[in-house]
Amino acid sequence: MEYTVQRLAELAGVSGRTLRYYDEIGLLRPAKINASGYRIYGQAEVDRLQQIMFYRELGFALTAIKDIINEPSFDEVAALKAHRQKLLAKKVGLDLLIANIDETIISKERRIKMSDKKKFEGFKKRMIDENEHKYGKEIREKYGVEVVERSKDKMINMTQAEHENITRLSEQLTETLAKAFKTGDPSSDIAQKAADLHRQWLTFYWGWYDKKAHAGLAQTYVDDERFTAYYDKDQPGTAVFLRDAIYIYTGMRK
Repeated sequence: MEYTVQRLAELAGVSGRTLRYYDEIGLLRPAKINASGYRIYGQAEVDRLQQIMFYRELGFALTAIKDIINEPSFDEVAALKAHRQKLLAKKVGLDLLIANIDETIISKERRIKMSDKKKFEGFKKRMIDENEHKYGKEIREKYGVEVVERSKDKMINMTQAEHENITRLSEQLTETLAKAFKTGDPSSDIAQKAADLHRQWLTFYWGWYDKKAHAGLAQTYVDDERFTAYYDKDQPGTAVFLRDAIYIYTGMRK
């Protein structure tokens, strides 16, 4: 079956403008242009759009998606299986949050005291499970089981005050990094401030700090497409910029 931009947009629940933009950047080309000048999409393009939307749902940047699905070795079935696993992990996290909401509703309706720790257990468990699913194996191989388990214990036993503090720190890091990136200079004062905020954030979860390990993690942001997609989501190139800023900050500049 063939689709025009309008019909495919309606089918997929996206805008026609989105499909035209995907064509412009080479992410999703139409199968052909008909005699009237309309873009026409076939089954292969429908399947490709589905893959794109799966990756977008998982937080990948368009540049990262383009690199992945344009790779000659790209395996559609393997990708779908990977999508399924990641979505299941998200489902587990959402189920935990729903259970937490239900418990909160019950405690409010029945005027039962709910501990502050209990209020945040769903959020923390979800973060831990997502991190374990995405990075558990690699982090254990790189930093050791003890470091990973200590970090998990730190997160699950986090107090409400600690949760609020680390949330503010994360927001400050995100805002500062976005502003620093616009300067284009990883050695600038604001870029080095972002690197220091990253150190504070990292030290909170690790419980210790080492310059070499900090620089090594920054390199992982560039080497691992999942990290790159996270940092490049709004501003492509941010992962490399942060890596360079941290290299300078730690004195590990190559």
